[in-house]
Amino acid sequence: MNLLLAEVAQATQRLADAGVPSPRFDAEELAAFVHGVRRGELHNVKDADFDARYWEAVARREAREPLQHITGRAFFRYLELQVGPGVFVPRPETESVVGWAIDAVRAMDVVEPLIVDLCTGSGAIALALAQEVPRSRVHAVELSEDALAWTRKNVEGSRVTLHEGDALTSLPEFDGQVDLVVSNPPYIPLTEWEYVAPEARDHDPEMALFSGEDGLDFIRGLERTAHRLLRPGGLVVVEHADTQGGQVPWIFNEEAGWVDAADHPDLNNRPRFATARKAMP
Repeated sequence: MNLLLAEVAQATQRLADAGVPSPRFDAEELAAFVHGVRRGELHNVKDADFDARYWEAVARREAREPLQHITGRAFFRYLELQVGPGVFVPRPETESVVGWAIDAVRAMDVVEPLIVDLCTGSGAIALALAQEVPRSRVHAVELSEDALAWTRKNVEGSRVTLHEGDALTSLPEFDGQVDLVVSNPPYIPLTEWEYVAPEARDHDPEMALFSGEDGLDFIRGLERTAHRLLRPGGLVVVEHADTQGGQVPWIFNEEAGWVDAADHPDLNNRPRFATARKAMP
């Protein structure tokens, strides 16, 4: 074992003791970042090349600063995104949401589907859709100026059109024309604040996390926005907390002009997102 791998083993234990959910992965990812190699190449780093800044990075992670803030990057499906303070760090569970959306759009008989991503944050969802549905026209909406600083970096050179504004009142020029509306909105109940992981509670922007006493305030508004934007037969896909399974489909009910409302599980088989289709006239 070389010096770096021995240090990674020590770092893993420190991170585990600090309550970090994935201590081994994070210790290796920080080592790879500091030394400019891939995780699978750590054994190739010579002892003389060990960089003591590794322990500075470990100490930051030990204090529950998000891994992605330390490295400045987040991986999402086939993307590497720039992230940091002020923008919501994309989570692996959202990849299931995007996977469903991509399959749904591909199944549509539409040559150039029009897609809107509301509360885009880092741009992860919008960029994944633009990349994996090549002829799609993707528009992304974000309100936070702090988040937009990161979004602009990520969408530069892509086919995503970025709009600054309120997701609930945005893009009236597309009313009745959109094929898919997708969103990872704020959905944590204010009453759950103390139970939120420190990485999110202390570092993600509050406006990306919390939404009223039951966490569903924003989704209720999003339901009307999606109905306004979608064409008849168009689809909405909304992420929610695993504790809100069953509640969100009720928001997208028949009386409000929806059909086929349903919940879907993430990779851990927990209810993670709801979908619905705008009813035909």
